[in-house]
Amino acid sequence: MDRSADLVVLLDDEHVPRGVAMRTEVHGHDTPLHLAFSCYLFDPAGRLLITRRAVSKRTWPGVWTNSFCGHPRPGEPVAEAVHRYADHELGTSLRGLRCLLPSFRYRAVDPTGVVENEVCPVYTAVCDGDLSPNPAEVEEHRWLSIKETRAAIDAAPWALSPWMIQQVSSLEDAGAWWAMAP
Repeated sequence: MDRSADLVVLLDDEHVPRGVAMRTEVHGHDTPLHLAFSCYLFDPAGRLLITRRAVSKRTWPGVWTNSFCGHPRPGEPVAEAVHRYADHELGTSLRGLRCLLPSFRYRAVDPTGVVENEVCPVYTAVCDGDLSPNPAEVEEHRWLSIKETRAAIDAAPWALSPWMIQQVSSLEDAGAWWAMAP
């Protein structure tokens, strides 16, 4: 594998790139701030895809989360990375990609002490094909209405990724959560 394909972009506190690091080496107990993204994928009927992270994942294994997340490579536009990860993680393509929260930032620590520390723009798109989830990334998946998604967040926030909980709150604060579906 080309090592440059697995690099993440490190950021300073003003979100300016300041270097790169291997993705496999950057997530630890003292994770530096780096660039990522999250995507909320809808079907043509307006249902949201939530996924359960593969139990083999290093951070938050087996936790339910938004449709998919990832890291753009150095010099790669974030929107291109979103399309690349849709294919890699879900085996599908996207249409109507929109960035709803361009400067979302969060820090969270999983039960093993591994830290996520990311500037993570939040996107939405419509699924433009069948799903074929990569089992190394996705354990299970479900299509939920926004009402069902909101009910799951209210009933069991501990079963969902902390970034999804924070992103949904930010989307609601911005008035964008209910407008995300096609």
